[in-house]
Amino acid sequence: MLLIYTDISTTSWILSVIAIIILGLSKSGLKGIAIIVVSLMAIAFGAKESTGLIVPILIVGDIYAVIYYNRHAQWHYIVRFLPWMILGVIFGALIGKDLDEHTFKIGISTIILVSAGMMFWWDSRKSIKVPTHWAFAGSMGILSGITTMIGNLAGAFANIFFLALRLPKNQFIGTAAWIFFIVNIFKLLCHIFIWKTVSLSTLGINLTLLPALFIGLFIGVRVVKIIKDDFYRKMILVLTAIGAIIILLK
Repeated sequence: MLLIYTDISTTSWILSVIAIIILGLSKSGLKGIAIIVVSLMAIAFGAKESTGLIVPILIVGDIYAVIYYNRHAQWHYIVRFLPWMILGVIFGALIGKDLDEHTFKIGISTIILVSAGMMFWWDSRKSIKVPTHWAFAGSMGILSGITTMIGNLAGAFANIFFLALRLPKNQFIGTAAWIFFIVNIFKLLCHIFIWKTVSLSTLGINLTLLPALFIGLFIGVRVVKIIKDDFYRKMILVLTAIGAIIILLK
């Protein structure tokens, strides 16, 4: 179903503004909260339609992140991970193209819950030792690509890969920024020409929501320095699970 600007309810606008502010926080360096964005946007616009709607805004956020953290990017890790992730995007585009809204909604809810579970499991580990073999980068990359195409939810798998490398915070953010910038441009083409979930109408919605993104970016660069990580991640995990259940029952 094509999104029409004038058909959007007040509730959907409120949810989407909140989601895009949170997206701005995520792109400014507060990793791990994209699941909340996906949950809110799916409730506001529908599971499949929202995946295409949000991509142009993701790219604007990526541009900011690339500019702000570019000097910290580690290109040898980008080259190692990116081809696998693009391959995963192609698989995701083919898998999700003909899924009906009900099946897609179940799929995206499952991905959200699994992603939340993975993050919780990873955070709770006392000893973190992850394989460095190329197959590890390949599997995490392909899973990241599939989940980012189907639900804009590559974060859990990508984060595990980067955490395994023991990258410092700024290198983590800068490297991920370039990867997601490139992948989201590729995804945009898939949404335009394969899924057809991006249109002039959705671009109009994007323009309306851009101020919310800039608010989130402005706040995020300040919050990232002071937020307490333990409380933050526990809160995100709880909200993530609630969001997935709401999508599933909606």
